[in-house]
Amino acid sequence: MTDNRFPKSVRLRRQAEFDRVYGGNVFAADNVLVIKGVRNGLSASRLGLSVSRKVGNAVVRNRWKRRIREAFRQHRTNLPAGIDFVVRPKRGAACDYAAIERSIPRLLQRIEKSLSRV
Repeated sequence: MTDNRFPKSVRLRRQAEFDRVYGGNVFAADNVLVIKGVRNGLSASRLGLSVSRKVGNAVVRNRWKRRIREAFRQHRTNLPAGIDFVVRPKRGAACDYAAIERSIPRLLQRIEKSLSRV
């Protein structure tokens, strides 16, 4: 049985961690999400969420965050390791779980490829 929890060890929690990711220049985007990434030197990838008020009210923002977290959690074992990611919705995108679930693995693979070239 796989471990599908979402522990603190796979989350970005401090402002300094977010700043380090934003300081990097590697990102990938599609019509649903924008993801920035940077190597973290750890054995696991970590997820940070940035859902601004421009996306909508608290209900809409929390819906985005729940769906992104769930897609990351479901695909965590297949994702590249050792990378910190900050995920945000693309402006004007619809909060469709199926689209988010398709988007996350594809974009994270692109980020890993970009980081391996740098």
